Amino acid sequence: MRIEFVSSARGDFHWSRPVLTIGRAEENDLVVSEAQVAGQHVTIQRDRRGMVLEVASGVGRVYVNARPVREKALLRPGDSLSLGDCRMLIRDDDDLEARELQTPTDARCTAALRPVAGPLSGRLVAIGERLELGATHGALPLELPGNDAALLTFAWEDDELILDASRVPARHALRVNGVRTVRAVLQPGDQIGLATHRFILEAPGWSAEPLVVLPEPEPEPEPEEPASARGDVWWLILTAALLAAGIAVVLFAPF
Repeated sequence: MRIEFVSSARGDFHWSRPVLTIGRAEENDLVVSEAQVAGQHVTIQRDRRGMVLEVASGVGRVYVNARPVREKALLRPGDSLSLGDCRMLIRDDDDLEARELQTPTDARCTAALRPVAGPLSGRLVAIGERLELGATHGALPLELPGNDAALLTFAWEDDELILDASRVPARHALRVNGVRTVRAVLQPGDQIGLATHRFILEAPGWSAEPLVVLPEPEPEPEPEEPASARGDVWWLILTAALLAAGIAVVLFAPF
C-alpha cells in the first residue's frame, strides 16, 4: 500500500509491514511535521478485516472521508485520511502504473462522486462528460434546508473538471477542501461540502494536483454620493436644529 499527500510536493509513502505508525515524533514509520499532529497520532494495522485505523487517546482532529474518527475506523484504498491540516489518500500499489498511463480522456470515464454524508450517502454517482445536481429537469435531486433551489454543475473544460456553483444561494456556502468558492478546478480526493451534503471526488488512476480555486468575481463598487448632495444634507440638519432652538426660546420665554 502507499499514501499520497494531497496538495503537497511530498512524494508517495510506501509500506508493506503489518503495522504503520503516523505522528510528529521521529520514531514513527511515517513522520508528519504538522503543528496539529501529536507525537504518535494514529496507527494503521492490517488484519483479516483489512486496514484498521486506531486513533491515539487525546489527540487532535482525525477525519476519514470528511467524517470524524475518535477511536477506530476501517480503511480501504481510495479513502481520504486527514490529521489536522495534513490530508492523505490511501492507495493500492497496483494502481500506480495505471495512474501514470491514464490520459485525461480515461479520467472522464472513471471520475465519480462518492457521497459520505447527507441524503445521497451510500451511492456512487458517475460524472461522465457532465453532471448536474439540483432542482432542474434531468438533474439529480439535491436537497437543501428551506427547500431552496440550487444547481451544482460538474463539467469538463479543456481536460479539467470544473465545479460551478454560481446557481447556489449565497446562504448555502459551497466549500472545496474547506475553502469557500463558487467555481473550482477539481482533483481526485477533493472534498466537496454543501449544507448537509459531503462528497469525495474519486477517479482511480487520475493523478492529483494541488487544488485550484477560481476567485469569486469582485462586486462592482457602489457609486459614490456626490459631495454636493452630502453638503445639502448637513445644511438641512443644521437648519432644522436652528428652527427647533428658536421655537423653544419662544415657548419658554417669560411674558
